Amino acid sequence: MSTTTVTSLYRRSLKLSLDWAVQRSIWRGQAVYIRSLFDANKDVRDPRQQQILLRETEKLLNEWKHPDPYRAPTAPGGTKQMGAQRSRSDSPICGAPAAH
Repeated sequence: MSTTTVTSLYRRSLKLSLDWAVQRSIWRGQAVYIRSLFDANKDVRDPRQQQILLRETEKLLNEWKHPDPYRAPTAPGGTKQMGAQRSRSDSPICGAPAAH
């Protein structure tokens, strides 16, 4: 099992947990728990067992995937980006009256 694969899974696990708990004080406890899970399996040397662990971790990440993941406001798809895409004439308040 390559270090980059494990690191990628670890980072994805942390980001996924941040999607569910945006407050850092709550998320920190989850991050420590995730780290303990990865540390518990760091000495596994059997390639078959490593592949099983990788598949189980991928499965868990897919099961816990958030339907609306957190995005920073300034990131693409964030709330500040969405506001910049709408023009004033598209606004229901400032636009022309709706045709009946």
